[in-house]
Amino acid sequence: MTRNPTWFFKSYPIGMPTNESWELREAQVPALAHGTLVVRVIWLSVDPYMRGRISPAKNYAAGLQPGDLMRGGGIGEVLASGSDDFAPGDLVMSDHFGWQEVTRIPAGSASRVDDSEAPAQAALSYLGMPGLTAYFALLHTGRPKAGETVLISAASGAVGQIAGQIARIKGFDPVAIAGTDAKLDWCRRLGYRAGVNHRTTQDFASDVARACPNGVDVFIDNTAGPAHDAAMANLNTFGRVVVVGTIALADRFETPDIGPRHLRQTMIKRARIEGFLLDDFEADYAKAKAELLGWHKQGLLQTREDVSDGMASVPEAFTRMLRGENFGKQLVRLG
Repeated sequence: MTRNPTWFFKSYPIGMPTNESWELREAQVPALAHGTLVVRVIWLSVDPYMRGRISPAKNYAAGLQPGDLMRGGGIGEVLASGSDDFAPGDLVMSDHFGWQEVTRIPAGSASRVDDSEAPAQAALSYLGMPGLTAYFALLHTGRPKAGETVLISAASGAVGQIAGQIARIKGFDPVAIAGTDAKLDWCRRLGYRAGVNHRTTQDFASDVARACPNGVDVFIDNTAGPAHDAAMANLNTFGRVVVVGTIALADRFETPDIGPRHLRQTMIKRARIEGFLLDDFEADYAKAKAELLGWHKQGLLQTREDVSDGMASVPEAFTRMLRGENFGKQLVRLG
């Protein structure tokens, strides 16, 4: 294989990223080096955290410079191995896949993908970062009690659709925030009791109050922005807010997030607001994956994928996800 179409990061976006933030060029198939794997890419994952990587602002994920190879999560087949832990033909997943047809990843970042009990791409969805985020953000950071109301923004997305179902399985009261009526219908099919359409609401806080007549005990905040403000207005005493993502700020990532200040509400309600990063729970991944897989095999856990095809579609898949136009976990299929 001599052709290797590759997306390079072109320039920091001003406002919402567009497809012009990247440039597609032919690149060399990467050479094998000690401690690396050369992999034929089958699936690429595009996720909200990647917005931070294409910003000069300080972020928890390593940033990119213009001209760098764009990277993210992916699954592929090992073509050549510079590690004793992997062999050609192995199916692997890593967060270091380049946006290219053949990529080189650090062997230490890779894990084998078992597609005998679930489709391979589940490792990028409910058995991967989104599912694990939903599991730990809800159960370990939010810590709802039986019967408590759990409000979840971006409820039909990769994390939200799993978090709502875990809440249902565990006997909590899940309520959805999503951007279309079709997405809210999907959330209800998953077990969400009620929902609010954030694009059509005329009074966000009042609509959340109607959907959560007993108030909000736990808010899984996947978006920031107006959804956060509406949740804070309805937060119960000793409520918990888990800040998972800030995708509502994708068009103004480099500017201060200006809005209502909730310090007095936080004080009066004795609320806990806590940031969430999945890496903090790495020691417990295996246990969580086993439970997620068990729920899926029992028919208790469903997932919806939004799949684009081909290397040319990768930037558009990413930007449409940032705009909230995806329906379910956004993936790109190359295999």
